[in-house]
Amino acid sequence: MEEIIKNVKFDKNGLVCAVIQDDRSQEVLMVAYMNKESLIETLETGKCCYWSRSRQKLWRKGETSGHVQAVRSVRIDCDGDALLFRIEQIGGACHTGYQSCFYRQIKDNKEFEIVGTKVFDEKDVYKT
Repeated sequence: MEEIIKNVKFDKNGLVCAVIQDDRSQEVLMVAYMNKESLIETLETGKCCYWSRSRQKLWRKGETSGHVQAVRSVRIDCDGDALLFRIEQIGGACHTGYQSCFYRQIKDNKEFEIVGTKVFDEKDVYKT
């Protein structure tokens, strides 16, 4: 584990970019950030854990929704400043209810078009 961590280049805030990709479909589901603690937890448990920049705390994917991400493989880029996680997504990846956070496509350089699949109703999952 020590060898892995020493090869990751965390930014000045102690974070590294994590790209999350569905292992079967190869669709990019989301991008998040990890600090050393969340990366270690992810590697040890096999379930994705991130650093929430907005809440300033660890964010264990699925702790509220139950929509967890089981790690299948991890890659590091040539500079060591980005990680690629191939995962098995249980439920939707996006808090808005879509399978992927990248559910909108720019159409004619003027507007967004919904191209993703909604897999759950976020109002039912995140009761506020």
